[in-house]
Amino acid sequence: MRALLTGKQMKEVDHRTIHEIGIPSLVLMERAAMAVAEEVKRRVKKTEKIWCACGCGNNGADGVAAARMLHLAGYPVVVIYMGNREKASEEFHCQVDIAECLGVSIIAYQDFIPGRCDVLVDAIFGVGLSRPVEGEMLSFFAMLKEAAPRLTVAVDLPSGISSDNGQLLGAALKAQVTVTFGWEKWGTVLYPGRDYSGKVVVADIGFPPLSMMENRYAYTYGSEDLSRLPLRPAYANKGSFGRVLIVAGSKHMGGAAYLSALAAYRAGAGLVKVLTVEENRECLQSRLPEAVLMTYSGELFHANPEDYRSVLEENCEWADAVVLGPGLGKEPYVEALTEMVLTIACTPIVVDADGLNMIAAHPYMCGYFTENIILTPHLGEMARLTGKTIREIQEDIPGTAMEYAAHYGITCVLKDAVTAVALRDGRLYLNTSGNSAMAKAGSGDVLTGVIAGLLAQGMDEMEGTVLGVYLHGAAGDHYVKEKGSYGLLASELADHVGLIIEEGVWHE
Repeated sequence: MRALLTGKQMKEVDHRTIHEIGIPSLVLMERAAMAVAEEVKRRVKKTEKIWCACGCGNNGADGVAAARMLHLAGYPVVVIYMGNREKASEEFHCQVDIAECLGVSIIAYQDFIPGRCDVLVDAIFGVGLSRPVEGEMLSFFAMLKEAAPRLTVAVDLPSGISSDNGQLLGAALKAQVTVTFGWEKWGTVLYPGRDYSGKVVVADIGFPPLSMMENRYAYTYGSEDLSRLPLRPAYANKGSFGRVLIVAGSKHMGGAAYLSALAAYRAGAGLVKVLTVEENRECLQSRLPEAVLMTYSGELFHANPEDYRSVLEENCEWADAVVLGPGLGKEPYVEALTEMVLTIACTPIVVDADGLNMIAAHPYMCGYFTENIILTPHLGEMARLTGKTIREIQEDIPGTAMEYAAHYGITCVLKDAVTAVALRDGRLYLNTSGNSAMAKAGSGDVLTGVIAGLLAQGMDEMEGTVLGVYLHGAAGDHYVKEKGSYGLLASELADHVGLIIEEGVWHE
C-alpha cells in the first residue's frame, strides 16, 4: 500500500519536516537533485545537449542543483530560468551561487537564444502551481516544446499540471519521466496529469515517517497487496469460500449475469447462484454450468411482486454477498425487484448498472442505503445519481465519490481510467492498475463479480472492495503484457483475475 498526496498535503509535510523536525531545506534539496541527476544519467549520453528549465522557486532550485551535478559529471548542460531573480527564493539564490562558482551556464529566458536540445529537465513549477499558465510563461513553454527534446524529465511534477487533481492548468510540458519526492502525487495519478507524467519514479529524499502524522492521505495498492487475499485452508469445502447471489440479466441480456458469476468464481467464491429471468436459462446453463440457476418470469413478478418476496428472502439469507443490477434492464418489474433486494439483504450488496439506474430514477431508494451497500457507477451513472454533469464529475472524481459516500454512509466505487473508491469511514483509494484495453462491454460486470467473490470469502466490505478494484485492473495489465492491448474480452478479463490470484498466492 502506498500513500498518495495532494500538493497542499506535500507542502504541509515539507513544512513539518523543515520547521518542526528540523531537517534543513537544503539537505532535502540536495537529495532531490541527486535523484533527478541519477535518472538523467541513466538515460542520457554525455554527448547530448541538456537544458534545465527552472522557475525561481524551490522547484527551480532543485533543477539548478541537478544541473550542477550533471555539469560536474561531464554533461553539457545549461540552466534557463524564468522569473524575477531578485524575488527568487533563498534556496534558489544559494543554488545559483554555487552553480555559477562551478562554471554552470545560467541564462535568463529573455537573454536565451532558442535552438534545439536533446534532453529537457523541467523544474519550473513542481507541486506549487495553482493558477493557469499564461503570459510570458506560455512563450517559455512554447520555446521549450519547439526545442523538440527526445527526453523530458520532470522534477516532482510536470509543469502546468495541478498537483491536486491532475488537471491541465492552461498548458503543460509532457514528460517521459517524472522524479517525484517522498510520495506519489494526485497530479501524477489522475488524468490528464498521469498521461503527462510518463514513468513516475518516487525518490526517498529523507522525509521521516513523523512528517506524516495525520492519517488522512489517499492510498493505492500494488502487487505486494496480493498478500491481503483471503487464506485458503486445506481442510475446506465449497461452503468454506462463501456464497454469492447474482441478481442480474433481463430477456436477451444474460451475458451480464454470466460475466459477474464467472468473475465471482475466478475471485475464489465457493458457490454462485444466479437469479434471472427464465429466458436466460439455456445461455447460462450452457456457458457456466458451475453456477446454480434460479429463474422467474418478469411479467409475473410485475403482476404480483409480493409472491416473490419469500424467494428473495431465502436467497438473500443464503448469500454472503449479493450482486444487484448487471443487465437487469428497465422493465416495470425491475423497480420492485431492486427495492426488495435493497431492503431484504443484510449482507454486502454490490450495486451496478441497471440497479444504479433504478435508484437514480427512484431516489426514494436511497433511503434504504446502509453501510453494507457498495455502489459501482461509471461517470454517466454517477451523473444520474447526483444530478451533476459528466464534465463536473470529471473535474473532481475523488471529491464526487467522497461526497456521495459520506452523505449516505456507503462505499462508492466511481469508475474511470483512474477509479476512485470512497470508503464510508472517509478514506480514499485511487486505483493505479488497469489500462485502456479494459474499455470493453462487460468489464464492469466482471468488477462486480470480483468484489462480491472477495466479500463472500469474509473480507471486510471496504477492504474487499478496494482489493477487488485493484485485482480487476491488474488482470487487465496481465492480459496486455501477454497478448497486447486490442483484443481483450470481458470473459478473458475474468480469467486473468484468476491467474493474478494464482500467481500472487504461489509467490507467497
